[in-house]
Amino acid sequence: MTTFFRLSRATRSLRCWSSFISTTHTYFHYAPPANPNVSTHISRNLFEFSKSFNTRNGFYNYKNSVRLIDAYHQLVNYTCYSTVASDQKGEKPKKSSGNEGDRSWIDVYLAEKARPYARLARLDKPIGTWLLAWPCMWSITMATTSGSLPDIKMMMLFGTGALILRGAGCTINDLLDRDIDTKVDRTRLRPIASGLLSPIQGICFLGFQLLLGLGILLQLNNFSIVLGASSLLLVFTYPLMKRLTFWPQAYLGLTFNWGALLGWAAIRGSLDPAVVIPLYASGVFWTLVYDTIYAHQDKEDDLRVGVKSTALRFGDSTKEWIAGFGMTCIGSLALSGFNANLEWSYYTFLAAASAQLAWQISTIDLSSRADCNRK
Repeated sequence: MTTFFRLSRATRSLRCWSSFISTTHTYFHYAPPANPNVSTHISRNLFEFSKSFNTRNGFYNYKNSVRLIDAYHQLVNYTCYSTVASDQKGEKPKKSSGNEGDRSWIDVYLAEKARPYARLARLDKPIGTWLLAWPCMWSITMATTSGSLPDIKMMMLFGTGALILRGAGCTINDLLDRDIDTKVDRTRLRPIASGLLSPIQGICFLGFQLLLGLGILLQLNNFSIVLGASSLLLVFTYPLMKRLTFWPQAYLGLTFNWGALLGWAAIRGSLDPAVVIPLYASGVFWTLVYDTIYAHQDKEDDLRVGVKSTALRFGDSTKEWIAGFGMTCIGSLALSGFNANLEWSYYTFLAAASAQLAWQISTIDLSSRADCNRK
């Protein structure tokens, strides 16, 4: 009986040593995670795992069985991906097919089939919607009767319209630029360029977006409906400008700031050229500032592909050009406010905007893609 008991203990011990050796082999032959906290956690679990064998008789310690099992599972979970095969072959690790570091609310909350359409409309990058909406809000506010608050319903309509039509503009851009986007690092993973969506699917989605935009437009007066519909010519032709001229950013300014005209028309039913033309011009010059900065992150790719931009046109003189555009923008806003008989508080906010714009231009590092994207 004693002999049987000893044989049983020896068998259990050999099984545990076999598991330990197998797990240790896994640990040392698989690449550690990049996160140092995870690496520390693995090392601690390996220590706990091996400590359970550190008994006086060299046999398995039953008191540590739960800890042993937990440590074993932790080791397996954290070392389930290997780079040994690729290292032995001299191959570089493959890049992910998606931007794993750029996960957004789209990846968390939307169904998988809806994600490419949301990315096509740039719903995960709201800055474009804000840039389209701000001129509308300026115009609506300036058109409001003195002493009254802006029409909240109208601002909500224009905000929703900016979200929809900015998305439609992005869809048009990606449909027309799909061959160029595949050659540019920043754009090659866009849904149409990467093949996640076909051009036909993109066209169908564009039809849906334009239908939603029409529903917003029909809430306005007749003059505004005609004025708003006329902006579609600019929207559809903008993506072609980079092939024809070094000034596509100016054309984008004409497109993106159409709301400066439309917002005033929606409130007043007509246009006051003395107010809306300087306001529209200020938006165009503002767009020349921020989109020229933005274009600098793609200038090497643009040269290689053969498309044009103000970043290439201005070159080393970019800061002088955009400083001039910034001053013209502020001057136009001041003229528009003066013609609209706005009070002193308007000029206080305008001074703050001037300071922010001066900071942006003076601190931008045009040789840094990250800084150009951030500012």
